[in-house]
Amino acid sequence: MTGRAHAAALALALALAGAVAAGAVPRLVIEAPPELRSEAERLRRLPAGALEQPARLVGEGSEDPITVSLMPEGASAARAAQGWVAGYAYGALSRIVLFPERVPHYPDSTLEELLLHEVAHVLIDRAAGHRSVPRWFHEGVASVAGGAWDLRDGSRLTLAMLSSRELTPRELDRLFGDPAKVGRAYAVADAFVRDLMRRHGETVVPEILARVRQGASFAAAFRTTVGLSPEQAAHEFWGDEVFWYRWVPVLTSSATLWIAITLLALVAIGRRRQRDAAMAARWDAEEEALRRRLAAALEPREPPPS
Repeated sequence: MTGRAHAAALALALALAGAVAAGAVPRLVIEAPPELRSEAERLRRLPAGALEQPARLVGEGSEDPITVSLMPEGASAARAAQGWVAGYAYGALSRIVLFPERVPHYPDSTLEELLLHEVAHVLIDRAAGHRSVPRWFHEGVASVAGGAWDLRDGSRLTLAMLSSRELTPRELDRLFGDPAKVGRAYAVADAFVRDLMRRHGETVVPEILARVRQGASFAAAFRTTVGLSPEQAAHEFWGDEVFWYRWVPVLTSSATLWIAITLLALVAIGRRRQRDAAMAARWDAEEEALRRRLAAALEPREPPPS
């Protein structure tokens, strides 16, 4: 990419971030059947400022409305969706479908968090000009937008690090299609995006999406913004996280603690036995010396010559 194109992409990202800072967030249109009226009212009472987090994170300042449809479990849309799916978004249609009866469901613990998660998906599509963005990036950014990192996320990431080898971005994408592993996929994708933001700054996400919108492939936009390929960045991420989430929990676990205590006790017992053996040997030597002196003292002596 030329210097002019690089500057144009950066200027676009900063302009979008400025629009968000000025208060440009999407307007939500909530639809719900009578049995979900109370849930709809909860979402309508969501402060407008709550939408600033996903809008700022993505760099998408459009005020275009997003339609949010709440569906009961008996609806055909709910029956068609997998049981672990609590909601989904159609970015091109600016439409979100939520299943409130499936909340809490990881990675979202409340209906409000689920809404912010799905809003982020719509905004990611808008920011990328509805061009292709990999699943891990979509879900990682949306999970960051949905709420703060908490104990559940850390526990799932620890489990992923303990039970998985290093995953490439492509392999991480495939985990989202496995109901048994999707929770781990969300945790890893969330942590990976947070790691990118920590290493490369808060504007890394909107910069990547702005370059995709301008026509670059995601891989090219990522490399231009980050200076590494997605695979290289993932390797860097796993290299750091493996220690903190694979070895630290093992080293600080109760089982490891008891093993360490047992080893220390065995060492202490061994040293005590060595000291006891040395002391017993010294006592035996002293007892033998005393016996010899007594024997010498009691031994009859020959009379002196006359």
